[in-house]
This record gives sequence, C-alpha cells and structure tokens, in this order.
Amino acid sequence: MIPETPRATARLQFHKDFTLDDAVPLVPYYKALGISHLYASPLLKARPGSTHGYDIVDPTRINPEVGGEEALQRLMEALHAADMGLILDIVPNHMGVGGADNGWWLDVLEWGPRSPFASFFDIDWNPADPALKDKLLAPFLGGPYGTVLESGDLALHFEPESGKIYAEYFEHRFPIAPATYATILRATGDASLDGIAQVFAGIGQPGSAEAMRAAAGVALDVLARFAKAPGGQSSIDAVLAAFDPKQPESRERLHRLLEAQNYRLAWWRAATDEINWRRFFDVTSLGGLRQEVPEVFEATHELILKLYAEGAIDGVRVDHVDGLADPRAYCRKLRRRLRAAGRHRPATAPKGEPLLLVEKILAPHERLRQDWMVDGTTGYNFMDEVAGLLHDPAGEERLTRLWAELTARSPRFEDEAREARRQILRENLASELNGTATALHRIAQTDLATRDFTLTAIRRAISEVLAHFPVYRTYVSMAGRNEEDERTLEWALSGARRTVRATERPLLDLLDGWLGGEVPRSLPIADRRRRLRAAVRFQQLSAPVAAKSVEDTAFYRYGRLISRNEVGSEPGHLTESPASFHAMCRDRARNFPREMLATATHDHKRGEDNRIRLAVISERPEEWATALTRWTRLNNSLKREVDGTPAPDAVDELMLYQTLVGAWPLNLDPSDEQGVQELIKRVAAWQEKALREGKRRSEWAVPNEAYESACQDFLRNILAADRASRMREEIAGFAMRLAPAGAANGLSQTLIRCTSPGIPDLYQGTEFWDFSLVDPDNRRPVDFPARQAALEAGETPADLLPHWKDGRAKQAVIARALALRAQRPELFAEGDYLPLEVQGAKAAHLLAFARRRGQQAAITVVTRLPAALLGEATQPLIPPEAWEDTAILLPPDMPGAIADVLNGGEVAAPDGILPASTLLARLPVALLSLG
Repeated sequence: MIPETPRATARLQFHKDFTLDDAVPLVPYYKALGISHLYASPLLKARPGSTHGYDIVDPTRINPEVGGEEALQRLMEALHAADMGLILDIVPNHMGVGGADNGWWLDVLEWGPRSPFASFFDIDWNPADPALKDKLLAPFLGGPYGTVLESGDLALHFEPESGKIYAEYFEHRFPIAPATYATILRATGDASLDGIAQVFAGIGQPGSAEAMRAAAGVALDVLARFAKAPGGQSSIDAVLAAFDPKQPESRERLHRLLEAQNYRLAWWRAATDEINWRRFFDVTSLGGLRQEVPEVFEATHELILKLYAEGAIDGVRVDHVDGLADPRAYCRKLRRRLRAAGRHRPATAPKGEPLLLVEKILAPHERLRQDWMVDGTTGYNFMDEVAGLLHDPAGEERLTRLWAELTARSPRFEDEAREARRQILRENLASELNGTATALHRIAQTDLATRDFTLTAIRRAISEVLAHFPVYRTYVSMAGRNEEDERTLEWALSGARRTVRATERPLLDLLDGWLGGEVPRSLPIADRRRRLRAAVRFQQLSAPVAAKSVEDTAFYRYGRLISRNEVGSEPGHLTESPASFHAMCRDRARNFPREMLATATHDHKRGEDNRIRLAVISERPEEWATALTRWTRLNNSLKREVDGTPAPDAVDELMLYQTLVGAWPLNLDPSDEQGVQELIKRVAAWQEKALREGKRRSEWAVPNEAYESACQDFLRNILAADRASRMREEIAGFAMRLAPAGAANGLSQTLIRCTSPGIPDLYQGTEFWDFSLVDPDNRRPVDFPARQAALEAGETPADLLPHWKDGRAKQAVIARALALRAQRPELFAEGDYLPLEVQGAKAAHLLAFARRRGQQAAITVVTRLPAALLGEATQPLIPPEAWEDTAILLPPDMPGAIADVLNGGEVAAPDGILPASTLLARLPVALLSLG
C-alpha cells in the first residue's frame, strides 16, 4: 500500500524533452532507492516549450507536451503498482499571459471589465492614470508603440473559422472588441458588409454582458459565413488592407482602432512605471490571479481536486504562497477541499490527510504560521539550517574582512540588501509601488487631517519601510495584525524613521495605522474595505521586493562566501550552532513533522555539494585569502577597462573564483581541454546571469555588452591552457584540496536530511554529487542508467568510499538510510528528536541525534568541520587517531542491540559510550538502529 505519510520524495522536472512516460521506467529505480512518492513539477497546460511549467495557460488540462492525462494515468498505474504515490506542484498565484494561448487572458483583452474573467486577474480598472480607466496596459511590444506601428510588425488578421479579427505582433495576439468591428467593416464602404457592420454596431449599446456576448456570437457567426461565400474573403481582405500599418493613412486608421480597445498597447519597458495589473515579481508574461475570489479558486483547482479524488495525486506543493492576497485563508480552504475530495478516493489510495506544503521563504527569526493548516514548507529553511551547521564560525571574521578589503564594499549583507530593495522599487517594481501608494493615498484623502500628505510623500515613505522590512510579508486581515506582524511592522518602521525625511516621520505613524494597526473591521464598511485593500497591496508588494532584491540582486553583489547566498538563507548569517540546529529539529518534530527537507531544488543558486564544498573555505580562511591575493595579482593584466573601471571589477572577480572552485568537477583533470571548455561554457552562462541579476554593471533590461564581453574573455583567458601562471591548475588544485572535506560535508548533509524530522526530498540526479550552478544548469538531463547500475550493484558506502569521486557512496548512504525509514516508518514519522551529548577533544566536530519511539530508536552521527581532522587526506575519511577521545554518550534507556545500518553488523557501546574513532573508522557518518 502507498504510505499515508510520504517517507521520501524525489522531485522531477517535466517538460517536452522529459515527459511523464519518460518517468515510468524510473519507478522501479526510485522504489529501490527508498522513495515513496515522486514529486512533480507543475503538470497543467503551460506555454508551449516551457521547461519549468510555471507559466500555466490552461489549468483545466494536463499539459499535452508532457503527455496529457493519458500519460499521467500510465505513470499513476506504474507508481501504484510499486506502492508509490505522487505529489504535485501547483501554481495558484499566476498564469502565463501575453502570447496567444491563454483563453482567459484573451477574453479579458477582448471584453475588458465585462469579461467573465476580468475578476480572475488582479487588475486595477480604475488606476491613477485616467487614460487607463477600464483599460488594461498591454506592455508586450518590443519597442515604442509608434515605432512598432510604423514597422508593420503589428497588423490586423482575420480568422475564418471563428469570424474573429485580431491584431498580431509576433507571438502575441490582441483580440479586437466586437463592438469596434463596425469601424473595420465600414472602412472601404463595401455595401456587402454594411448589414454585418450594423449588427456589430448594436453590440456596443447598453445592456448586460451576457446579452452583448450573445449578440457578438451571432454577429461573428454571420461574418464567418460571409467569408465562406463567393467574394466574401476578398471583401474582408480589402477592409483589413485599409488598416495596413505600412501606409500613413491606413496606419492612422489602425492606431485609432487600437486606441478604442480594452487595452493600451505599449513598449515592454512601460510595465515598470505604468502597469495596472499584478505580475509575478516583474515578469510581465506572468499575470497574478485572485484566489480570494471563489470562482477563481474553483476554476483553477477543479482538475487538481479531481486528481486527488481519483487517487492520481496524494498531495500538493503550493508555489509562491506569499503572492496571494490571503495565504492563510487560501491554505485553510485548500485543506478543507482536499479533505472533502478525499472522501471519494478509491480503496487503493491512502485515506489519511493529504500532504499540503507551501513554498515559503522564512527569515532566520521567523516561523511558519501554525494556523494555516499546512504540513510545512518545501524545505528552504531546512536547507539553510543544515548548511549553516556545516560552516565554521571561526572563519567569519577573516572572510568578512577579506571581502571588504578586496572589494571596498560594505562587509554587511544587510547594507547590500537595503540598497538593492531601494533600487528594485525604483527601477523594477515602480508601477507596483505606485499602485500601493495610490491605495494608501486614497485613504489619506478621506480625512481632512491627512489629505495634504501627497502621493509622492507616501511613495517615499513606503519605499523606506520596505527597505527595512525584515521578512517577506505580513498577514494583515480584517482582524488587524497579530503579535508577530506587530513586531515586523515596528522593526520596519523603526528603520524607516532613521532614513526618511524628518518632515515625513509623522506619515510613518499614519502608515502604521493604515496597515492594520487600526483594526479594519472596527471601521465603517467603506473604510474597512479601503484599508484592507491597501494592506493587501502592500503585502503583495513586500514579497516580490524581498525576492527580487535579496535572492535576485544582493545575492549577486555580496560574495563573502557564496555558499550562504542560497534561497531561504541569509548571507549575513554565516553559521548555525549545533544547539540551534537541534532546537529547530525539535520544533519541526513537534509542529511540522511532515515538512519537506530539501538540500537541492529546481531553484537553488548552486548544487548541494557545490555549496557544501565551498563551506570548507570557512575552515581555511587564511588559505583562501592567500589564494585570492595571488590570483587577483596574476590575473590583473587580463582585465579590460570598460566605462572607466576594470572588467571584471573586484566583486565579480571574487565571485567568479568561488564559482570555479565550487563547480570544478571531481573527475576533471586540468589537462582535459574538452572538459575544461565544457566547464567554461557552464560558468559563462552563470556569469552572464550573475552580472545581470546583480544589476550593478549590467542588467536584463539593458545588457552592458562591453562589460559582459570583457568578463567572458577574462574567464576564458584565466583558464587558457597556455597561461604561464598555470592558473587552470591552481584553481583545480585548490578545489581538489577542498574536495575531501567537501565530500565529508556532503555525506553529513545527506544523512541529516534522510533522518531528521520531516520528509526528505531528493532533487533529480542529486543522489550522485551535485556541483551544478543556478538554473538552467541545475536542470540538465540526468544520467539515470548510471544511477540505476550503481544502485543495483548494492555495494556498501564504506566499500565505495575509496572511489568517492564518482558519487556512488552518496547514493549508497541514501539507499540504506531510506531503507531504514521504510522498515520503521512510524519511528521517523512520529518519533521524538533527541540531541545526543558528545564529549572529548574533538566534540565540536561531531553532531549526533536520536529518533525515538517506544522501543525503537535510530541514531545519526555526522562529522562537521572536517578539514582540520582530514589534514592533507585525499579521501573523505577521518583517520581514527584524529578523533582522540571523542565519543557520543547514549541515554541510559536506549533499547537493545545496536545495528550498523550503513555498513552492516553490530556496534559496541561499552558503558553507553560510542567512541568516534571506531564508529567512524570506515565512513565519516554513521546510522545506527536500536530495538
């Protein structure tokens, strides 16, 4: 039977080149590995060619590019035959818009506020700009509107099957409102079209939306039939020619027609300042949905609930939950609806609680709200915690000073993040900021005491509040703010009081009240709606500001140690103490025992083993400082001057060296020219993204081609085979000196993930070493045959450790740890988490904990900070003598004999003591089973 609580999940990225049918033959492999549930990227119909599935255009269908419902059925049958299930990633916050493939979006363009889908998208039909009243800004043009119009690339077309006329601009389709068809049909004075034109002219008369659509349907049908009649198509071609953009007179006619539509066409750059609908971050091809509207929830979740009721899926992962107007209400509603659908599940499907996880980025001091009725996050917080545990606090001061000295930038990440927030609000999310300021300005105008606070002043004040915001967002409701939200707002307001103009400090007190300090439901109805609307706008702005400024900007500016520049992490927070890690695991066991545990995802900035190799630098800061000093000196002559400064500058140069050291493949010899060139190609793609995301010297909107070209040349030249300095060998050598300790870290990270409270998740292919870079590098095809063959060989991790560079030892640790989870599911799903005491000279280098339930127990022991213990060792095995007298103390009531899960046999614990020198004689990690 499929387990009710997933024991372990494996994330697969589905797209046209890796379909649902491609996953079917992998089911036996994942079952043998110990996976109980596959975890699928979004499967609903996405934009053609989508490699990620987050740009859904039809939520009522399974994506035909991944095989459609038939392929999903085949995968489901294969999974169920193996007693496995499926978790689905869903995308409630947004849809793919623009283009020509989202029927809901096209209907809104065609009918404007009268479209039944107008309320589906988060559109402000009455924005501050009166020119956009009842219109939608459509910023999909590649250049200024007039230039595009003159180019002839934007032209009218006729669809004979439907009778519809539309404007087309490359892949974009812009429907023409039926009420304006009369203008088109009368353009040439063709008498044969006059009667049809009159029918269309009547559509614009006052009446219900339903009546208008019905009349339009009749008129379009008449036009379609006319086109099929003799001479009909030529008459239609003639009227369309009257709107030919290549001729001045007809181009003016086309312009007047387009101006009469329910949208205003614009250059894509106009979105930053004027867009009047919510996007996903600043991505104009993704339009925000209003899940707070019941009809939207029903339409976007009907298929998902059906799949759950049929037993095709066993739970969902909710993407970007903080983008929603009310995440708490959404999650609670989804939980209730999944439960209701569960009553119809087949007898063979698990009948317990559906798994409900949310993609939520938590600040270091923040905890997931327990009243959301979710099982936890998708694991970014765990990824941060375990990585922090494996960094050495002793290296922090030296690395901080080194970064500041070499780059002349602030040593504090929060300074970079704050400036990035201001820049994002100014340059990327200005229209969203304007919309939020306008909502608050409307509140100010309702009171004589506040109406003189201008829109501009409110915008400045909001910007500073958001610049100091310590979390993604608050969750203000009609009931106002809870204690946690109070602390968050007070933190942000306190910071803003230090940086706003003195004349605007009183405005911050007003913002405090408007953003939930004054409970909305205590106000008159009109005021409470206005207040809640403004608070929601603010909250839906703070989340993308955080994401864009921290993850997508500051992470590429601050490079003290980029292993901590990871989604869900705070780069200014370099390390996590064992005591803190234990506390977080105990908290997870108590409150979110079904939370996902991830160390690699489709969104990570660098692979889990890349990241954890770089962590070793925190143990060897002086060696790193020496290398950087040498490399920057030797390579200085390879830089070019661009815009009066070196290219690359110090920030980009230092982050490049870390990227090369972290990503250098274990099996890549510096003399392997083909292999080095492949690495250069991968790093060059990362470099381009890093430069543009950092937004200092280049950016996506306006790439600085000269600077980027100089940086790419620098990368190729420092790794040139004929360099007299043999820089290629130096970088490879440094990477390989870190590699044994990095591999020990990797095994520790892996075993902790497999045995901690929660559900361990495996990202595709990372059962072998994962030295990938940011997407799309982390979404490359996986060599599954190699992984299948390694697993089938069935060798123990200790036997594979001498061949540690091929990654099979990591896979073997995963397989044996997950096998224990399968043998004792209740122990790991419900067992207590007990930190174990470590004593002795090297106690700081061990972490140990037990999972305990009744007479069953499992003990996890891992090495941390291994570099000092390994010395110059060439494999990730600590010499026994290096442990000296270090040992783990077992509680006196631990049950029965102790079995060595990873190596086989039994382990002796005289007087309840496990000496590290014997326990870790064959591997840097140990997993023991008791009772």
